[in-house]
Amino acid sequence: MKIQDITGTFSIIGSNQDNSDTSYNGTLTLSLDTNDRIVATWLINKDQAQQGTGFFKNNILVINFNYNGEDKQVYKGVVVYQCLTPDILDGFWSEKFGDPLFLGEERCFRIKKAPLN
Repeated sequence: MKIQDITGTFSIIGSNQDNSDTSYNGTLTLSLDTNDRIVATWLINKDQAQQGTGFFKNNILVINFNYNGEDKQVYKGVVVYQCLTPDILDGFWSEKFGDPLFLGEERCFRIKKAPLN
């Protein structure tokens, strides 16, 4: 698989880095910058924007991300996705101030555009 194979928009479902059963959903958009590095943008639960940059090797995608929390603090973390296919990414993530006993989890499914008639 090449880095170009995983660009596009994905539907995501995930769970937070804690002991709760809290889940979330949203979208993840992956694109490339001029140096063929990953640029990632998440929209979680339709209202929380997150962004990050990363790299891809051996079907593993690693992204350092950040976002502004409701408390106006900047939160940072890292997510690691195993690219099962160009259409399915299986990942886990951790934030700097998250519960160190747990990892968040996320699964991504490519949103395919309907063919034009």
